Amino acid sequence: MPLGAAFPSETSTEHKDSCLRWPDIGYGLSRMSGIETVETPVCPRIESATLDDMPRLVELLLALFEEEQDFVPDPRKQEHGVRMILEQPNRGRIFVLRTDHQVIGMANLLFTISTAEGGLVVLLEDVIIHPQHRGQGYGGLLLNHVIEYAGSKGFKRITLLTDRISAESQSFFQKHGFKFSSMIPMRFVYPQNA
Repeated sequence: MPLGAAFPSETSTEHKDSCLRWPDIGYGLSRMSGIETVETPVCPRIESATLDDMPRLVELLLALFEEEQDFVPDPRKQEHGVRMILEQPNRGRIFVLRTDHQVIGMANLLFTISTAEGGLVVLLEDVIIHPQHRGQGYGGLLLNHVIEYAGSKGFKRITLLTDRISAESQSFFQKHGFKFSSMIPMRFVYPQNA
């Protein structure tokens, strides 16, 4: 069975306990008419990304790679990589955290097989919440969704890389059950890609 066959489309998940507050301006009419605006909740949803999300996903990746030492932001490369995942869902999933107005976060799951685990595993990459929306619990919502998704689909393990110098990032993942591995990541980069 191909990898993607075991992973049907996901349905949207709303998180009503972590709603943002946005002014309800009735499409601008209340401000123009002098009516006082009312704060209404905007509940973020976690959904599978689509090609329509591409511009915002690239923006988030550029912000992420600005923070990481190992990578140089390159919008062309980021768009190409995202497109490869979105157009071939047997390779992985990109989940987005979306309000009614915009994508404010993302997580990238890549599917592979582990001979050590004897089954499918996830490589988790590119977990980011837009800087203006951090500190509100959205990263935890997104990561919990990833963990629940992978568990419900029978994946044996989730592996991720986090910045060695970012104690905050390491602590975040540890709070969600991730543990340090005795394995040391190494990479080989082809000279034409350096």
